[in-house]
Amino acid sequence: MSKTAYIAERIFTGEKFIGGHAVIVDGGIVESVIPTGTLPSDINTRQLPHQTLAPAFMDLQIYGGDEGMFSLFPSVESLQATHRYCVRGGATHFMATVATNDPEITYQAISAAREYWAQGLPGLLGLHLEGPYLNPEKKGAHLTRYIKRPVLQEVKDLLSVGEGMIRMMTVAPECCDDEVIRYLMEHGVVVSAGHSNATYDQAMDAFHLGIPTATHLYNAMSPLQHRAPGMVGAIFDGDVFCSIVADGIHVDFAAVRIAKKIMGNRLFLITDAVTEAQTDSYTYIMENNRYVTENGTLAGSCLTMGRAVKNLIIEMGIDPAEALPMASLYPARVIGRDNSLGRIAPGYEVDWVVLDQEYDVQGTITGEVK
Repeated sequence: MSKTAYIAERIFTGEKFIGGHAVIVDGGIVESVIPTGTLPSDINTRQLPHQTLAPAFMDLQIYGGDEGMFSLFPSVESLQATHRYCVRGGATHFMATVATNDPEITYQAISAAREYWAQGLPGLLGLHLEGPYLNPEKKGAHLTRYIKRPVLQEVKDLLSVGEGMIRMMTVAPECCDDEVIRYLMEHGVVVSAGHSNATYDQAMDAFHLGIPTATHLYNAMSPLQHRAPGMVGAIFDGDVFCSIVADGIHVDFAAVRIAKKIMGNRLFLITDAVTEAQTDSYTYIMENNRYVTENGTLAGSCLTMGRAVKNLIIEMGIDPAEALPMASLYPARVIGRDNSLGRIAPGYEVDWVVLDQEYDVQGTITGEVK
């Protein structure tokens, strides 16, 4: 297979911008990043004038897209629709998310995700179960009747059915015994603290236990108060990652900027996106650039990862060299994929987003173009 050199006006390596360089690709893997003046004369080239080449985005929490609401109607087709939605926003990888619901929906989601992989379809990292082990006091749009406290044997049975498919789970740590959290982590599940009313001490104990990340900062968690720092205070004060929904609705732009100043490279983006749908359990209605339940509770965004990144840059004044990794390298670190995704560097996969000078997504590049 012949090598190809990709030449863009700028390349964002995952850590810095460089100009006057080309990315040499061989077999879908980056071989080198070299000055354009040193390119062999006979190498195949692909020119990307006036554009920036950056690591593609990754969404670790998305429920559905393009009228395919995977969380309610789990199928290969809804995963394909969600993938299309992600790619339009520059995200080539996604974690299909399942809300607190009837256990049968979770088992259907496991089956659909397994079939998606069996067909060799792209982008799916696995499942993110947001619930059912949440605190009903911070349920958000989740349904109280399905929220429960975990029993170890039940968790074992769930992971047995979902072996290799359940990659992430949001739990309220104050509602889970330590043995459950340890079991999840020992079996390769990235545990995320969320929908939690934990005190500062409870949250810090959970992070010291090994929970590495938390779910949608500020939303559905005990707030930071001067006499009760809560989950938000523990996230700020600790060394864990945390996702955030940067649409200006879930979280005010100023609050995102404040969190970024405190957390640095521990803060990463998700969309928490849904699409219009209705069942006997959940209803998602588009209203004023967001999705709400039938009683008006905020239930999800209509963000893409590309829009979230641009919001950071344009609305919050965050440096592009920090905004871009919040959608790529940092979430890759959360799930342990930062050795192959999130950078443009030798040995990394060809998994890129193409941006114009206004940071709008122009397309993605995965694998090797022949």
